[in-house]
Amino acid sequence: MEKQIYTILSNERLARDIYRMELEGDTRGITAPGQFINIKLEGFYLRRPISICDWDDTKLTIIYKTVGQGTEKMAKMGPGNRLDILCPLGNGYDLDKISDAPVIAGGGVGVPPMYGLTKALIEKGKKPMVVLGFNTKEEVFYEKEFRDLGAEVKVTTADGSYGIKGFVTDGFTAADYGCACGPEPMLKAVSDKVKHGQFSFEARMACGFGGCMGCSCETKYGYKRICKEGPVLEKEEIKW
Repeated sequence: MEKQIYTILSNERLARDIYRMELEGDTRGITAPGQFINIKLEGFYLRRPISICDWDDTKLTIIYKTVGQGTEKMAKMGPGNRLDILCPLGNGYDLDKISDAPVIAGGGVGVPPMYGLTKALIEKGKKPMVVLGFNTKEEVFYEKEFRDLGAEVKVTTADGSYGIKGFVTDGFTAADYGCACGPEPMLKAVSDKVKHGQFSFEARMACGFGGCMGCSCETKYGYKRICKEGPVLEKEEIKW
């Protein structure tokens, strides 16, 4: 983890309350999909943790939802603005433990890190089946981007306005291995349908790098910090 200054290259609206920001800066420390960054915003005491959607040698992409004053301020920023960021944070997904044909499930703002995961799995010759879950058609984003990777993609909406009516678990049958990111009830539902898997958890964070212990959660093997030992935990260790 390093504190760095990144420059905004683009910041565009994708769907209702959903924005994609591309940042130029040092990405050499990023080692796995599922890691995140922590953004400092002028006028706000706590940084904003945002999952990394994608990255290359010189830039990274994040996708975020405007849910408060901090993210609303981010949505108004344009190219050339600079941000103070801690990058990277967290452990990310262990690709070597994932089967050759896993189910990849993302719910709402849990979708972005699953894009980076799907891309990495396909590059390793694996064939993930992706299920993206949203509340309604107006919130759907990145369906085409996942398909362009070569993945099989299904979309579910809770109100049935687009794709399959229901939740992400209505988009696939029981599977040997699954990876998911989204609200905790969704993670548990996916966990109940897969034999093995890795699950990315959300938590309120202060420091973002394990110093304050504020995001600790109980697992079967003791307490772990979502920002440090997580956000990705394995099915076998999760205590629902």
